[in-house]
Amino acid sequence: MNPKNNSVFTIKNENGMEIECEVLFTFDSEETKKSYLVYTDNTKDETGALKVYANIYDPSGNNTNLMPITKEEEWNTVEAILSKLETKGEEHE
Repeated sequence: MNPKNNSVFTIKNENGMEIECEVLFTFDSEETKKSYLVYTDNTKDETGALKVYANIYDPSGNNTNLMPITKEEEWNTVEAILSKLETKGEEHE
């Protein structure tokens, strides 16, 4: 997988159902030395907010599987990026 912003890809959920997802952005972390993919399945939560997901991915394409984020440090990195983007988006409204 070589995701680009706004590209679409398909994943299978735990029930084997295919779900189409859209790449929001990717980024590399100097702190964790990993690459992250942030995406959405364009569904909304109970408050009406867009559901957003993140996984580790291999930008070289050697491993096309998305890998789970398991460490709190990594989630903190992803959440910090999302918070910065949300704040920037609010400034432009």
